[in-house]
Amino acid sequence: SLVRFLCTCKSWSDLIGSSCFVSTHLHRNVTKHTHVYLLCLHHPNFERNDDPDDPYVEQEFQWSLFSNETFEECSKLRHPSGSTEHYMIYGSSNGLVCISEEILNFDSPIHIWNPSVKKFRTPPMSTNINIKFSYVALQFGFHPGVNDYKAVRMMRTNKNALAVEVYSLKTDSWKMIEAIPPWLKCTWQHHKGTFFNGVAYHVLLKGPIFSIMSFDSGS
Repeated sequence: SLVRFLCTCKSWSDLIGSSCFVSTHLHRNVTKHTHVYLLCLHHPNFERNDDPDDPYVEQEFQWSLFSNETFEECSKLRHPSGSTEHYMIYGSSNGLVCISEEILNFDSPIHIWNPSVKKFRTPPMSTNINIKFSYVALQFGFHPGVNDYKAVRMMRTNKNALAVEVYSLKTDSWKMIEAIPPWLKCTWQHHKGTFFNGVAYHVLLKGPIFSIMSFDSGS
């Protein structure tokens, strides 16, 4: 890891920490597929038989990094803040992982974490919203168009009030999205989504019809 060279001398530290060096190093790793790991949620005992009736089995699950080539476990991931509570991963990109509580609310703490260097950032609490929501969705990823990491949070109340916020890692701030399409304010059943190339995708269900909603986090 290049991190060990940060203490060699000031000039090396400044070089490694510069945005130009970081971008070049990241591009090299991505194009050459180096330092690629699989992020897996698993039971500590790989040979354990699955028992769907065991109410405690999910409490024993843990996140780990596995080699992309040998599939051997490289390291166990423990919550960066030291918390022992179970957490979920809501997206990862270029070595950064977005984690939060398993059951989300508008005030659930979010951590953007780099397990390789054991550093993390906790986005500030949003000042845009102060009500309870019945449903909260969270996606995270990198937007190459604006060269920034984004977290998209979509929230809905029981009365179909909808709110969408976007967090920018570059500015360390939340932005409320004011323009919400009318069709999105009706009663939908939400399913899990994903984040790819700067766009958050979300599966929605109303009656027998499935729809995919896309939201460009850079717009």
